[in-house]
Amino acid sequence: MPYAPCTREEFIPLLSAETISLITLSLIDGVGSAIIQKLLGFFGSAEEVLAASYQELSQVMGLTPDLCRKIVDQRDKVPISEELKLIEKHVCKVITIHDEAYPPGLQTIFDPPQILYVKGELLPQDSMAISIVGSRRATNYGKNVCDQLSRQLAVNGFTVVSGFARGIDSISHRAALEAGGRTIAVMGNGLSFVYPAENAKLMEEIAGSGACISEFPMSVPPMGTNFPRRNRVISGLSLGTLIIEASEKSGSLITARLAAEQGREVFAVPGEIFSKMSKGTHNLIKQGAALVETVEDIISALSLDTSRASEAQAAPEIEKPPDVKLVDEEQTVWDALAHTPTHIDDIARLSELPPSKVSSILVMLELKGIIQQLPGKMFARKMAQRF
Repeated sequence: MPYAPCTREEFIPLLSAETISLITLSLIDGVGSAIIQKLLGFFGSAEEVLAASYQELSQVMGLTPDLCRKIVDQRDKVPISEELKLIEKHVCKVITIHDEAYPPGLQTIFDPPQILYVKGELLPQDSMAISIVGSRRATNYGKNVCDQLSRQLAVNGFTVVSGFARGIDSISHRAALEAGGRTIAVMGNGLSFVYPAENAKLMEEIAGSGACISEFPMSVPPMGTNFPRRNRVISGLSLGTLIIEASEKSGSLITARLAAEQGREVFAVPGEIFSKMSKGTHNLIKQGAALVETVEDIISALSLDTSRASEAQAAPEIEKPPDVKLVDEEQTVWDALAHTPTHIDDIARLSELPPSKVSSILVMLELKGIIQQLPGKMFARKMAQRF
């Protein structure tokens, strides 16, 4: 199975015959990381696996006759040339579990990926990572909490890991980047795809200041069955997993469970008691997850140095641009607002101003770009990172 040398060697190191054999194995239907691990344990190398007869394969405990036949029948038919072209086209690296660049924390989990496709760079400092996951339909409260905590983590030198999905995942990636930190996106598809499609620019930014990674071959499209599987990689890369907003049946709870099974810390942010988006996180707290309000809670639970925590906490508290000047009544209305949506009647009550006056002031604050109007005459402060 020859692989023509690529012309961009500064980006894509030439792949060894063993690595190409591993990729070939992963392209065979039904051969995942656990099966590859069994095969390597028995034969010693992927090259030997691909050279094995049906009879030899059938001696591997846990392999069904059907799977043995698939390996024999498909090993010379899988589209390995197309896969290698995609790796080169998208400027990706391939790291095997035996390579020095493979994340050490990931090696210790149950069923670690035998291959990682990487767009960007994995660095030793990424071992100090916290994963952040949560709802794809985050509330304004959840978005703001995610933004601030992601920034605080980045300022404190943590790499922020998440799953690149809409909502909390995307916010955590963006906030870490905007704070000048590193972030890793764990994808549920091959790196030749961008999912969700609107995150194409974000994917390039992450690759420039961190890495997009996947255990799935480049040609694998987004599929529902892939995303629960990639969750073990999200938690496995991290010292702990932080859940921000999750309903009782949220997929984020799978990541929390996997983190606990991997011996990693589980953190949860409390929410509003009447919100269904708080049910999952509150249940986690009842079950023993560490309650998180600031980055110091995470650092303390991990028994790390907290010397930079106060600085990181202070920075995101700037909630309006320093050049936005508010007159007395504007400041009064601003003080009555929060990141959670507040009804105009409650704003009038808290500010002790006439409703008509409050309405005109809210229009001015919105024009100044520091608040947003939501459906139902609700208003909220905008997220800090937008300023």
